[in-house]
Amino acid sequence: MVDFTLSDENRLVQQAARAFAEAEILPHIREWDEKGEVHREIFGRMAEQGFLGAPIPEAWGGAGMDYVSFAILCEELERADTAFRVVQSVHVGLNSLALLQWATDEQKTRWLVPQAKGEKLATFGLTEPGVGTDAANLATTARRDGDSYRLNGQKIWISLADLADHFLVFASVDRSKGWRGVTAFLLERGMAGLTTGTLHGKLGIRAGNTGVIHLDDCVVPVENRIGEEGEGFLIAMSAIDQGRFTVAAGAVGLAQACLDASLKYAHERETFGQEIGRHQLVQQMLAKMAAGTEMGRLLVWRAAWLKNQGLRNTRETSLAKWHATEHAVQSAMDAIQVHGANGYSNEFPVERYLRNSKAAVIYEGTSQLHTVIQAEYALGYRQDKPLRCEPLPAQGWERPAGR
Repeated sequence: MVDFTLSDENRLVQQAARAFAEAEILPHIREWDEKGEVHREIFGRMAEQGFLGAPIPEAWGGAGMDYVSFAILCEELERADTAFRVVQSVHVGLNSLALLQWATDEQKTRWLVPQAKGEKLATFGLTEPGVGTDAANLATTARRDGDSYRLNGQKIWISLADLADHFLVFASVDRSKGWRGVTAFLLERGMAGLTTGTLHGKLGIRAGNTGVIHLDDCVVPVENRIGEEGEGFLIAMSAIDQGRFTVAAGAVGLAQACLDASLKYAHERETFGQEIGRHQLVQQMLAKMAAGTEMGRLLVWRAAWLKNQGLRNTRETSLAKWHATEHAVQSAMDAIQVHGANGYSNEFPVERYLRNSKAAVIYEGTSQLHTVIQAEYALGYRQDKPLRCEPLPAQGWERPAGR
């Protein structure tokens, strides 16, 4: 039976995350966003709270949160600003949880533990110029050279690119094999041939770092390979399930922020002798915001429940991501409309919400991709085996038979 009653732990996480956001982010975010400033010291304070290892077991340096708590954490952080949920998505969802599932114990000790403790910051390098959603057709190559690989290529739109210490990077050992040639590697800053840069001029998420990774004959030891040759695509897709989950949860927080700001303004602003909240067409926008946000939250919590049970949740996570991110964009549009001309000014937060909301309908699978995914599930063209994954019963992915 699915039970969405929050546990005492869930409520404590919610309180701690909200208090953190109100103390550390909200007083400064307008200035940081306006100036495009990235404050890494905030990530250090997030680590002190256990946020950077939220769902990682305590045995590997994490906080051992369940997935409902992890969703609540992402929601509360993005309710303040998207840039800080992005850290949860990339450092935790895409990188650390992938290591938890696919890395050897030696690799976990070397890389996962310091990441979970927040001593090292991590990112995920899959997206390439000219590749985008076609992740099985990577141009980045990895050539075996004795006890090492030589990686060449470029990754783009990489969150935390100029801040990260660890990089989970995907390259093809044989492009003729398509997705079966994709292989995963853990790179460390300082490796010869690895350089990074920052992208400027972004529409939103200006308080977060986004950049590029250049690999120029980068020598990577064999022991830095995660999984076997050819398992990289499975590793990437299982990681993206986790990333999509965090994006969906964060989008619920952004939609909630839009609703909170709009409700406050609807009580304060008066026209024709009464609060604008009394006008039915304003109420219509507020009602849509409230309903869609609750729907998104329930979809996220359903995916979280499945994760806690160790059941495959690709379909449910895709649906949550699709609905929640599209709803966040619409909520931001409506929030600006409720605010009228004031919504067009950064005197109010809703214009930042709109700018931040747009990225999430592009990354972790565009809305168009999720439309196709959901249609194919509905039509029966796409089915997931109800796999369990031991010893990590969180995603339902496992290695192919015979590996």
